[in-house]
Amino acid sequence: MSERTLTRMDLSEAVFREVGLSRNESADLVETVLDLMSSALVRGEHVKISSFGTFSVRDKNARVGRNPKTGEEVPITPRRVLTFRPSHLMKERVAAGKKS
Repeated sequence: MSERTLTRMDLSEAVFREVGLSRNESADLVETVLDLMSSALVRGEHVKISSFGTFSVRDKNARVGRNPKTGEEVPITPRRVLTFRPSHLMKERVAAGKKS
């Protein structure tokens, strides 16, 4: 299993190579797309990318957790969490180990 991480710079470089925009324009494009996605999620909207998956925000209720070391009960406050549900095509690609 690879330890490599895909970064914003990698995405910008891929846009630069594939689309032909300048490096600055490519970086701006990637930033704009990520900002639009983040803003939509903050507003509680779903972000669906065809053949990739869906990002959404879910509200979790308050609950009582337990410290695994001591067994002591600890209150867990309500919060919003980001979830990702991959598309069936993405699941198949990952399972098959295909790179593209």
